Amino acid sequence: METQTLADTMQASMEEGAVERLMRHSRSFNDVKAVDAGHALHPPPLKKIRKTGHSEGLFSGSLKAVQEDENEVAEVVIVCEPEGATLMMGGLHPRGSLYERPVNIDIAKAQHAAFREVLRAHGVRVLTVREILAFGVEERMGARVELEDLAANTLTYKLAEGHQLSDLTKADQYYLSDEYKRTVLGSMSTSQLIEICLINPTVTLLPSYRDTGLTASYTFEPLSNLVYTRDQQITTCKGIVMGRLRSQQRQKEVELMQFCFRKLGLPIAGQIIEPCFLEGGDFFPMGQDLALVGVGLRSNVEACQQLMEQDLLGTRRLGVVRDDFDRDQDRMHLDCVFSVLSEKCCIMLVTIMGDDSKTKRLVDEYVRDPATGKYSLAREGVEFSAFMRGEGFTIIPIMHDDQLAYACNVLNLGKGRIISVHAQSARQIVKSHEFEGDVQVIDFSQVTSMYGSVHCASQVVRRVPRRFVQDGAAAANGH
Repeated sequence: METQTLADTMQASMEEGAVERLMRHSRSFNDVKAVDAGHALHPPPLKKIRKTGHSEGLFSGSLKAVQEDENEVAEVVIVCEPEGATLMMGGLHPRGSLYERPVNIDIAKAQHAAFREVLRAHGVRVLTVREILAFGVEERMGARVELEDLAANTLTYKLAEGHQLSDLTKADQYYLSDEYKRTVLGSMSTSQLIEICLINPTVTLLPSYRDTGLTASYTFEPLSNLVYTRDQQITTCKGIVMGRLRSQQRQKEVELMQFCFRKLGLPIAGQIIEPCFLEGGDFFPMGQDLALVGVGLRSNVEACQQLMEQDLLGTRRLGVVRDDFDRDQDRMHLDCVFSVLSEKCCIMLVTIMGDDSKTKRLVDEYVRDPATGKYSLAREGVEFSAFMRGEGFTIIPIMHDDQLAYACNVLNLGKGRIISVHAQSARQIVKSHEFEGDVQVIDFSQVTSMYGSVHCASQVVRRVPRRFVQDGAAAANGH
């Protein structure tokens, strides 16, 4: 089968006069279209872009996934809407679904939609998982078959325990076959196929010994945490690195996100493998010189070693932020206790700061040898707040109760534009003389019920690298 890119799909659709049909799709669909086509992405004014081979690749679409610094301008963000059977099933037993508390699906859906509109108002292309999966399926058989293949890998037919295939008639044996499954999937709508990919159903068949031949029971493994698109991967200077999630029930999220990236034409730089664990909430890009990875309850040191050995970071240094003493679910990731607000300003949970803290984080710093490309340990056990101050950062301390309300889990869109869910800490941030920018507070209370906030619920796959941006004075002087 000849593989067609999404760009080919869009061109063919236009040639077939499908503009009117495309206009009926959601704004996310149009964002998917624009990103795939490599169109200019309408970021906030950036003065001038320094013309180099690398930068031309970035803006022409040949280099589509890059994130060098948390404070650079975000252009493309991938999110997952909290809707459909996945969230409904997760809401049946919140604790068993890794949620913090019960969730109202309708309110969560509305709050997430408002979040997406806030991102778009800041010039960000917002792609949703469902729209990526649906893109091109109605117009091109290649996209349809790829989605059917994904659904076929998640839909399982099996015979009930205690029975053998020989217990069935030849005619009934057919109904457990891949051929029958393919026939079923081939008749389904796009939305049905997407739902199957998100709920991972198993159909268990039992001989009925009646005229119907078979009876069925159903079990599901819904991707109820996929709303938090931060965790399945990280985006580094080198591109997208697929992670490996600590919770077994979330492992299939990585495969689904990898399918989405392939469909968008976003190259995968690498993938974390056993015995390593890496979750995106533990990763912070700090520029070409430094990246931070938290290790403890979720990510581990072995993943950091793999990142360094396979040169997946693209930075001169790696700071491994160790959670040796706390290991609490309320502070499971680094982005639960820390975030970057601007070039030299960050927030940090006050109770983890200082050598005397019983829950302090310690940093091991690794430095890359430019001659060999190998990383080696340069410093060990540096208290985290001291490390950040040594990097020139001013720290705005966040109180314990505010952290529990997700005050640290903010989303930085670059250039001092922060999205937060916590008004009190937002006031604290804007009052600080060290912070240059502003904070927009949104209601995300039903989404945070699922144990995460705006940083958790977004994967920035493309930011404009600072080195490509010139200020007006430099451009005028010809530098």
